[in-house]
Amino acid sequence: MPERVGCSLSRHEQLVEDLAGDLEPVRPLPAPGLRAALWLGSALLIGLGLAAWFGTGGFMLRMRVPDLALAAVGALLTAAAAAFAAFATSVPGRSAGWAFLPVPPLALWIGASGLGCLREWVAPGSDIPGAHTVTGCFSFLICVSVPLSALIVVMLRRACPLRPNLTAALGGLAVAAAAAALLMPVHPHDATATDLLIHAAAVAIVIALNGLAGGRLIGRDAGTG
Repeated sequence: MPERVGCSLSRHEQLVEDLAGDLEPVRPLPAPGLRAALWLGSALLIGLGLAAWFGTGGFMLRMRVPDLALAAVGALLTAAAAAFAAFATSVPGRSAGWAFLPVPPLALWIGASGLGCLREWVAPGSDIPGAHTVTGCFSFLICVSVPLSALIVVMLRRACPLRPNLTAALGGLAVAAAAAALLMPVHPHDATATDLLIHAAAVAIVIALNGLAGGRLIGRDAGTG
């Protein structure tokens, strides 16, 4: 009997050694904060390129209007908080409660942007955008969101999140907020109610596409749809 047990243990140990010998070392992912910072850095590079091309004169003038400045700060903070939340929830075992992190800056962004409906009271003499200009803003938001979305999906896939749709939607919020912030330096007019609706539509599209398409792409590695 002892001989059989010893033989069984020997085969078991050999099996463990054979399996372990085929394993490759896994490189741990950087912390969520670092990954979020790297992604935000890519958005910053796009912003620097836009600023160098278009200049910053118009941006500085608009930042003197309180509601526009608050909207810009809200968009930037939302992008940072949503990016961190996306990378945090992409790690198995992390709480889904991180999804609430972008809520306060998002409220600031939406609230300050909503003051565009009162533009004549906040800043009399505002520019009223034409159809061509509004279409240009919409196209800008969508076009800038494409590379940022692709990058964040690639970065999130490495973690195999257990809630891919939630993680991807948070990534989409980060992308939309970053795109809105990048629009500020090149925005051709003051905010208006029509402008706000167009921006809201673009933001909703970006978040929805990231949540659906991005969630599917991210979920493949996690074994989910």
